[in-house]
Amino acid sequence: MPGVARDGWIELARRGYVTVGVDVDPALLDRARAKAPDLEWHLGDLAALPATSAPGPFAGAVLAGNVMIFVARGTEADVLAAVATRLERGGLVIAGFQLSGRLSLAGYDDAAAAAGLEPVTRFATWDRAPFVDGGDYVVTVDSKR
Repeated sequence: MPGVARDGWIELARRGYVTVGVDVDPALLDRARAKAPDLEWHLGDLAALPATSAPGPFAGAVLAGNVMIFVARGTEADVLAAVATRLERGGLVIAGFQLSGRLSLAGYDDAAAAAGLEPVTRFATWDRAPFVDGGDYVVTVDSKR
C-alpha cells in the first residue's frame, strides 16, 4: 500500500499488510523510520514518483492526513494518476481530506475519474460517520477500473 500516513502504515503492517510509505519530507521519513525501521519507506513526490519506487501492484493506497490538500497545487490529478498506476484492478484509494476550498469534492472526483478510479463510498470521518453534502471533511473510497 503506497501513500503517506506514517503511523497508519505501522498499524497496517502490525495487522499483516505489506506496506510501503512515501513522503516528500525527509524529516518526516526519518521519524517514520525511527518508529518502524523494518517497513519500507521512500522519499518522493507522489506526483512524480519514479515507476521503480513502490511499483506495486497493491490492493490499496491510503492518502490520510490531508495528503490531497498538502500536495503542490495543480498536481492533485497527477498524484491520483500515479497512485492508480500502482494498484491492481479493483484496488482501492482511500483519501481523507478537509473540504476547505483548496480541493473541492468535485475537483477530487474529476481527478479520480481521469485516473481510472470510480467512487465506491464516502464518509464524513475515519470512523465512518455518514457523509453529508456540505460537510467540511471527507473520506472517499474509490476503486481502480
